[in-house]
Amino acid sequence: MRALVQGVADRIWRAVRDDRTTRAGRYLEGTTAGGDAEFPVDVLAERVAWEYLVASGESVAVYTESEGLRVIGDDPRYVLVIDPIDGTRGAAADLEMACVSIAAARYGPAPSIADIEYAMLKEIKTGNWMYADVHSDGIESGGYPDPVPSVGKTDDLERMFWSLEFNGHPARLMLDAYGHLVDASANRGGVYVFNSASFSISRIITGQMDAYVDIGNRLLRDRPETEADFRRVGHGSILHLFPYDIAASVFLTERAGVVITDAYGAPLGDTLLLEIDPGNQRSCIAACTPRLHEALISEIRW
Repeated sequence: MRALVQGVADRIWRAVRDDRTTRAGRYLEGTTAGGDAEFPVDVLAERVAWEYLVASGESVAVYTESEGLRVIGDDPRYVLVIDPIDGTRGAAADLEMACVSIAAARYGPAPSIADIEYAMLKEIKTGNWMYADVHSDGIESGGYPDPVPSVGKTDDLERMFWSLEFNGHPARLMLDAYGHLVDASANRGGVYVFNSASFSISRIITGQMDAYVDIGNRLLRDRPETEADFRRVGHGSILHLFPYDIAASVFLTERAGVVITDAYGAPLGDTLLLEIDPGNQRSCIAACTPRLHEALISEIRW
């Protein structure tokens, strides 16, 4: 399974790398099953991933962002949950903030993040990668200039380097909730919007960032009257964190000793891997230290 996970990640990366100069890749192609925008580079990545897995001869279930669940062979033991490009807009613009994200769990009626046994992230721009599985300790990596993990130690909200999410999230509501932290940290620390949960979370593992925040799903749960606002900016869909957005990065982050939960502080392990309806979408707060994580949850305002 390790070879299959690493092989399909490498195949996607090579295909997107070779196609990165195609200008048409920057413009909208359609929408995914969950309602997110789909670009030509997404279509390419989905196609080469499927072709690679079919050619591998392995019997495996496959869940991808655009195609949902498909099965190869008669008796799959594992399901691969693949986001061929998490951070499509970054990949389409040939920027750094895009990853291939792959997690593998035993195939059954309701596998969850807690069931993941293999996980890999591979960066589209650089080819850098990190990998872990249940059969060994720690994280393996390649391409990074410093050891991985290299988790930071800050507890200071004003000095943290952090990223937050706006895709499918009404900007006014997000700034009402966290604008005071943007004001507090933008000068003494750093505030970023990467539009890729995998890239954002993995930057905490590398030590480049201290925290990642996506509180959209908690806001909707706490304030159901905001649903119309979320559907307006999502062009009719609720676009919070889908399982394939975070499956691999949650596994890797927990292995690295980073604190990662939903925006209530609850573990993410019960997130079902094969369901994308709003009831199974999640919020997320990840931080390099427990005190910073606790402070971020305590500062949510609405």
